[in-house]
Amino acid sequence: MNIYLDTVGCRLNQSEIETFARQFRAAGHTLVASPEEADLTVINTCAVTTAAAADSRKKIRAAARAGSKEVVATGCWATLEPEKASALPAVRQVIANLDKDQLVPQVLQLPAETFDLEPVEREPVPGARLRTRAFIKVQDGCDNRCTFCITTVARGEGRSRPIEAVLQDIQAALAGGAQEVVLTGVHLGSWGHDFAEPAHLRELVEIILRRTAVPRLRLSSLEPWDLDTEFFSLWEDRRLARHLHLPLQSGCAATLRRMARKVTPEGFAQLVASARRTIPDVAITTDIIVGFPGEDEVEFEQSLEFVRQLHFAGGHVFTYSPRPGTAAARMPHQVPHALRKERNARMRAALDESARAYQHRFLGKQLSVLWESATAIGPQGWTISGLTDNYLRVRVQAPKNLWNQITPVTLTAWSEQGLIGQIL
Repeated sequence: MNIYLDTVGCRLNQSEIETFARQFRAAGHTLVASPEEADLTVINTCAVTTAAAADSRKKIRAAARAGSKEVVATGCWATLEPEKASALPAVRQVIANLDKDQLVPQVLQLPAETFDLEPVEREPVPGARLRTRAFIKVQDGCDNRCTFCITTVARGEGRSRPIEAVLQDIQAALAGGAQEVVLTGVHLGSWGHDFAEPAHLRELVEIILRRTAVPRLRLSSLEPWDLDTEFFSLWEDRRLARHLHLPLQSGCAATLRRMARKVTPEGFAQLVASARRTIPDVAITTDIIVGFPGEDEVEFEQSLEFVRQLHFAGGHVFTYSPRPGTAAARMPHQVPHALRKERNARMRAALDESARAYQHRFLGKQLSVLWESATAIGPQGWTISGLTDNYLRVRVQAPKNLWNQITPVTLTAWSEQGLIGQIL
């Protein structure tokens, strides 16, 4: 059977479809690059914003229009609105997040123990989701109660995967040629808190670095309250990518309190300063929500000024959208949509400015790049694009295809599409 896999949303969703891919292949099925070729399509949906939910529905409808004979909907949006998901064209099954680990045996009507054997080596999922980096799920669910977040409802309580299971997935990725492994989770920093003998993410990272030959290890989003200054000493191992994504959500203390975030602007700034002292040239990126209920112009300006002071290497700005079932959706003083959009543009401009300043710091320097895409340009060779360990996008022209290789580059110029380099 030909199977097409696609996802909307976070890196955790990407990690999950990579697991589905290995299991479908282990059962003898073929992964294809488009729904037009597929007998079965699996869409891993998202509900973090209204736009993500709309994108999820759009992908399901597109798969049906393309002729995919059967669509399986899973993920956060399908979990929260299973009746609506079931009503979409070609959807034959809706599998909730809590049952997602059994999706492949359930779809194929095979015993779950069929997939308890050593996993097959990882291959990048074909199609739009082709990735050189391997996303490894180490944790799911979240026990925080941020008032804007629907993910805690859709994903359930925090659950950590055992060390040996994580190592097995990493070894499968390395056997398949992955040059970079990204650890993912809904609340990654809580890994190990639910064990009979509680552990910390630091221990997992140390074990991975000690017991595997991973060329580059990256951590996805980390809540600032899960970290301390000792954590940053892990970066003494240069295989650990110098990139920390620390969601701030707002630079205003009053807004953070209404969000039920366990951090203050002062505490966040101290953590960032500690990371920068310990990890040379670290890229610190963030998430910001604008237009949260009750955010007046004073609160927004405080948030904007704080973001400017922190000099982030980049980040994402989200226009607040009320999610039914969250506390924030019931709060008074909802900000008009037009004003939310206007604040989004102002906040994005501030982050873009600091990102450009961070990128310019590396002009003339040499960094190693993992090449993620390659386009033939004729006799001149290839245009290739990839990421440094500190998350700088780099493009070069090369005489050959270097996809999924890590090579040193001199950074020579800046452009809107990223830095331009020259291969050494």
